[in-house]
Amino acid sequence: MAEPDGRTLGDEEVAAAERVIRSGMLNSVWGTEARALEREVAELHGVRHAVSASSGTAALHLAVVAAAPDPGDEIITTPITDFGTVAPILAQNAVPVFADVDPSDGNLDPAAVAGLIGPRTRAIMAVHLFGAPARLGELRELASDAGVMLIEDCAQAWSSVLPDGRPVGGVGDVGCLSLQQWKHITCGDGGLAVTSSDELARRMRLFADKGWDRAAGRSHASFGLNYRMTELQAAVARAQLAKLPGVVRSRRSTALELLGLLEGLPDVVLPRPEGHAWWLFPLIVPDAAALAERLRAAGVPARAGYLEAPLNRAPVWDAPIYGTSRYPLEGYEPRPCPVAEELVGRTLLVVEWNEHYTPEHVALIAKVIRTGP
Repeated sequence: MAEPDGRTLGDEEVAAAERVIRSGMLNSVWGTEARALEREVAELHGVRHAVSASSGTAALHLAVVAAAPDPGDEIITTPITDFGTVAPILAQNAVPVFADVDPSDGNLDPAAVAGLIGPRTRAIMAVHLFGAPARLGELRELASDAGVMLIEDCAQAWSSVLPDGRPVGGVGDVGCLSLQQWKHITCGDGGLAVTSSDELARRMRLFADKGWDRAAGRSHASFGLNYRMTELQAAVARAQLAKLPGVVRSRRSTALELLGLLEGLPDVVLPRPEGHAWWLFPLIVPDAAALAERLRAAGVPARAGYLEAPLNRAPVWDAPIYGTSRYPLEGYEPRPCPVAEELVGRTLLVVEWNEHYTPEHVALIAKVIRTGP
């Protein structure tokens, strides 16, 4: 079985890195590669701005900063996601409020979100889990009616497409992308936040550069951190970006093959292919742990649950946040999310996926799933 971490790194990325090194300028403040990457990513997503950052988590932090929560304000998000979705909420002294998920795909359930919007809500943060587009139309309407920001975590969803044909990332007030090692495209680590708002872009650029208003000289206009992407990261990411259509096309092709081979299988909920970018291939089955074990025994990289526990049940909520303080979480107890807890605890299985899988790999995966114990 092919390794799940097949990458498309090659001569183009080597040439990009060499170009930057030979230029002598590796810092994006004075270089050209990060600004070029921002223009290309903004154009890809049909928005006015892209702000580069050192990681996908940093990009999400920029989005939370743009939402400008006061300490103790709330941001509604999903319990099935990487902790990088939630860490920026805590970093801004805001409180994550976990809404339950759609049992068919693990993405945020808009009805669950609607019941949690309150006077301290400042944003809804949706995650396009495994590359499946979330129900953004409904979430956009909820956010607009409540006067709060909608943030899209697109870390797993490069080139995911909404029902109206738009790419994910441009419907929310801010969309966040990741270039971490195992994403569709990579520069090792890196991220971008995309938006059509001039004001949100201004806030994010300032925060990513230590609040430094470069046009005003050595003047720090606001609090910020150093989340700058390097020129080396940006140059490699630009080479990768050119390969993105082929990467997603290949992943979609083999995923559709597997869907066809698994069609009609009893007690198995297959993912909907519409708009999916296939970062992972998820299945909902009666006993995910047993099936994952069978797949691994056959050489197929697969995991039950994706997480050890959904984030509303993570150990972090029983630990201090800053020093010995639990601020702003004194008395905080995450809400139960029974659908998410059932998925992660028993029924969700994810098969690692990449652009180098062949029909033979797909046939093996289907055979193991169909034949049973």
